[in-house]
Amino acid sequence: GDVYKRQYQRRVRVSTPICTKPLPDFAERVCTEHGLCAVLPQTPQLVALHTIIRDKDASREDFIFYSDRLIRLLVEEGLNHLPYHKKTVVTPTQAEFEGYEFGSHVCGVSIVRAGEAMEASLRSVCKSVRIGKILIQRDEETALPKLIYVKLPQDIQERKVLLLDPMLATGGSACRAIKVLVDHGVPEANIVFLNLIAAPEGIRRMKADYPKVQIITTMIDALLNEKKYIIPGIGDFGDRYFGTV
Repeated sequence: GDVYKRQYQRRVRVSTPICTKPLPDFAERVCTEHGLCAVLPQTPQLVALHTIIRDKDASREDFIFYSDRLIRLLVEEGLNHLPYHKKTVVTPTQAEFEGYEFGSHVCGVSIVRAGEAMEASLRSVCKSVRIGKILIQRDEETALPKLIYVKLPQDIQERKVLLLDPMLATGGSACRAIKVLVDHGVPEANIVFLNLIAAPEGIRRMKADYPKVQIITTMIDALLNEKKYIIPGIGDFGDRYFGTV
């Protein structure tokens, strides 16, 4: 037993990331202000993926491939924030293994269209997952987000909801989508917002309007410029992913 324990501890030390980039001060402040905002560990792999997709000269093929890798990491982390129950199973050696099982049903909801790029990664890790869609566009007269289309699972109020949108800038569209979910009976605390890149302004807006919503992002950028673009940002994610630049 002691020999196995020492071997296990050595393996754990070897698998621990040896170079994790610290969060910038502004990102630390945002996370400290809002306890339900989580940022993925800034490992060399994650930062390298960001470096590739943020490059303005990246090919569309590379942008899609490495965005998908980043989204997969994000979705996997999102599943860690869902409830689990303890479960014991019997292995083929007739020994018991004490583990966990999902504690609730889950569904995804993508904010069209950029959020649709995240659906494949969710389907790859959640078998037969149900996915709804919300289309929100900016009203040119009022500059406010306007609901155009919504299609959700009928029992969505009984599920944990992974809300999918790669970019969080001002937070207007995300907050409008959350309102749609709440109006359909989804408890605010049952919503997990999965996001690739967030601006501090968008996080603050969301946490002010919906403080019980969990935000999980891969990186927090510095700010929004005068045109409300995330800086340093990535450009228009949907255009680059779907080839409509």
